[in-house]
Parts: sequence; structure tokens; C-alpha cells
Amino acid sequence: MSKKIRLVDENGIRTDGRKPDELRPIKLEVGILNNADGSAYIEQGKNKILAAVYGPREVHPRHLALPDRALLRCRYHMAPFSVQERKSPAPSRREVELSKVIREALEPAIFLERFPRTSIDLFIEVLQADGGTRAAGVTVASLALADAGMPMRDLVAACAAGKADGYIVLDLNDIEDKEGEADVPVAYMPSLNAVGLLQMDGQLTPEEFEQAFNLAIEGCKRIYELQKQALKAKYLAIKEAVEEAVE
Repeated sequence: MSKKIRLVDENGIRTDGRKPDELRPIKLEVGILNNADGSAYIEQGKNKILAAVYGPREVHPRHLALPDRALLRCRYHMAPFSVQERKSPAPSRREVELSKVIREALEPAIFLERFPRTSIDLFIEVLQADGGTRAAGVTVASLALADAGMPMRDLVAACAAGKADGYIVLDLNDIEDKEGEADVPVAYMPSLNAVGLLQMDGQLTPEEFEQAFNLAIEGCKRIYELQKQALKAKYLAIKEAVEEAVE
């Protein structure tokens, strides 16, 4: 019988050296693909995820067009080399499910009614996976939509909390996701104080669930600030380039 992996030591330190309420290091970049209307990239821990947005544009096939709003289509895909054992390039049931989950988390943030009979196509490509790709996918996709100039009620930031070795922890990595007792992904629009995604996998008491949910919301708020900084950095760089060209 294999020995159970210790996820949190006696000092409350996790396998990657973080405290229970710490996020993994996050790097966000905006506007990195010239051929997309909007794009963004995230590194969160060992996760590396790219998002691209095309549209609004004419819907194909045309019978899918909606008369009162845009059709948001989302494709979440994990590259075959994104995990340790090579994954089939064909869409898995999990990828189809997460495509739907991410789309539903983002739809309330976008003014879809301004673009009837069009489609907005969102592609999320996981280049390297290390747990929490659902939440990181929402975060980077929201940035790509903003980069495309999509009118939005707010950016959507997403983060998960969960339970590992009896501790409520923030931003679970791969081993905590697989070996821990529970996982609670949350997508949140801070300016509206609105939750767009709330799921739970595992078992928690009502008190533990409330603690995990509140911790995930705090994580979303921290990520939201990083999203705004990434958008601002892009436009400051454009401003500097324009000023240099004028001089």
C-alpha cells in the first residue's frame, strides 16, 4: 500500500513552500498574438495558458445566429504535451465540459446584446498544466476579451480554494488537486460583487465551505488587480512607443 503524500507539514507549509492563503506566482501578458482580435497569456505556478479572441464576426453556420445577442463560443483545449503522459489531441469529455463552464462564467460579463447575429469565438490553449487550469483559463480569457475591445461589465477573475491535509488552502496545485479532500473553483466580478462560477468537488462541512469560498474570493480580488495592471502595462507601452515616434 503506497504511503499517503504529506501536502501540508506541521508548520502549515505546502509542498511548493507556500502558506495556506498564498497564491502561486502569476505572470500576465496582454496582446501577444498579432493575428487575433484580442489575446492574453498567463503563467500561474507551472500552468502556461494562452487565450485568443476573434470577433464579433459573421456566424458560420448561419442558422446558429441569435437574433438578440452575440453567440459566445468557447474552446478549451489541452495540448498533447501539456501533461506528463501524452494526451490525445482529440477533445475529451472534460475539455468539452470545461469549455461550457468557462463560457457560462464569462457570458454575464459581456454586453452580448450589442452584437446580434454575430459570433465571438474564444480559444483557450493549455500549453502546460499544473492544477487549476479551469480558473486560470477564465482569468486569461477575460483579459483576451478586454484586449479585443469587447464591451464588458467587469473583468472576470477566477481562483480555487480547497482542502488539503485538513487545511483550507488557496490556489491548489496539481498534487493538491489530485490528493486533497476538496476543490472549490470560483469566478468573480469584483466591481459588481457578482459570482459567475461556483463549483465544488469533494466533501466539506458548511463551515469549511464558507471558509474556502471566502478565501477563493480574496484570491480573485488579488488576481483582479494583476489583470488591471497587465492591461495598463500594454497601453502604457503603446503610449511610450507613440511618443518616441513623434519625437
